[in-house]
Amino acid sequence: MGRKLGIIAGRGDWPRRLADACKEQGRDCFVIALNGFCEANLLGDLDHVWVDLGAVGKALKALKKNECQDVVLAGPIDRPSLSTVKPDLRALKLMPKLLKARGDDALLSVLVEEFESEGFIVVGIDDVMEDVLARGGAMGLVQPDDAQLGDIQRGVDVVAALGALDVGQATIVQQGFVLGVEAAEGTDALISRCGAMQRPGSSAILIKMAKPEQDRRADLPTIGLHTIKVAIKAGLGGIAVEVDNVIIVEREEVVQAANDAGLFLYGVDRQPG
Repeated sequence: MGRKLGIIAGRGDWPRRLADACKEQGRDCFVIALNGFCEANLLGDLDHVWVDLGAVGKALKALKKNECQDVVLAGPIDRPSLSTVKPDLRALKLMPKLLKARGDDALLSVLVEEFESEGFIVVGIDDVMEDVLARGGAMGLVQPDDAQLGDIQRGVDVVAALGALDVGQATIVQQGFVLGVEAAEGTDALISRCGAMQRPGSSAILIKMAKPEQDRRADLPTIGLHTIKVAIKAGLGGIAVEVDNVIIVEREEVVQAANDAGLFLYGVDRQPG
């Protein structure tokens, strides 16, 4: 049967995907559906409870009552304005740590520590679902040329520097020039913004990586079919993602879409060799 999984459900379809994976594995799960983030239509017949973002105590009690042993964070959760959060007593005790947390990574680390302090084991999406992480080299039929490999390395250096400051997980490079870096707007908006900035010649490349000190159990960068569609519309030449540190949703469909568009999908190591 396996260890019962508590799914902390944010935006997107990851909560449903994880629940379906549990069903295939014969594993029980329970969902903490976050108000304002989780999509009700995705829950279906899943066992769940709705919880406000500041109701940390309620979430912990629900996980214990439903005998969850492992916990996974599923889907983005936007950092809220303090004026919109109504913390319960447990959250109030955490407030000093939360206020000191600079950046999303630090905030997520506080939450992970809180779950672990109650005896839960926090796991990553890739611990629940197999074969979701980026592989090395060309994942499709299209290969980057030498100039594009140079742009990829330039992007790796840029994202590593940004990630150390907890700023973003992606950049777009064309012919050695950085067209843009990801901040609060997200990857799709970055791609759309930079698409119009391209110069003639070899097309721009999206490089997406995890932050250097990122907890792999929380908020690993993700690409999917929508990312490919946005990249095609923007006229990018390819996408490079960090090996074992970027999740690819629906890998086969993503690779096929990239092949059809003549777009390369390439897995790169942070440290070459």
